[in-house]
Amino acid sequence: MVSVPARQGLEAVDILRRAPGDGVGPVLHIEGGGTLVFVVPAGTAAGWDVPGSTCTETDGRGLRLDPRPAPDAEGTDARGPHEEEPVLKGQDVALPAPPAEGCDWLLPPGEADLATDPAVLRRALGEAARLIEAADSCR
Repeated sequence: MVSVPARQGLEAVDILRRAPGDGVGPVLHIEGGGTLVFVVPAGTAAGWDVPGSTCTETDGRGLRLDPRPAPDAEGTDARGPHEEEPVLKGQDVALPAPPAEGCDWLLPPGEADLATDPAVLRRALGEAARLIEAADSCR
């Protein structure tokens, strides 16, 4: 999970959503802290070095983004086998609650890719920082 100041994060979300092909994964807004948190693939923290941001490794305790219950040993949940369950575009799904009090989804799971590609996020955060610096220098 990559945490960034909200202003830079919102710029990065706009950049990512306008870019062709590369999507943005779920994003949390931490209320009162002025922070956005991007969901990134496991293992990202080991190589993360973007100034002004923090990447936290979850050690397997990350967010569960699939709203279905965890499967049993046979790969089924309360609604049957996962591989037989079609995923329909526009299907209503129950979103997971935000993982902590005081935060809410900016881009919830199901409306976004499963995770943001770290290389794509790194470029978007860099571009966002340059845009903010340019805007602030015009004041």
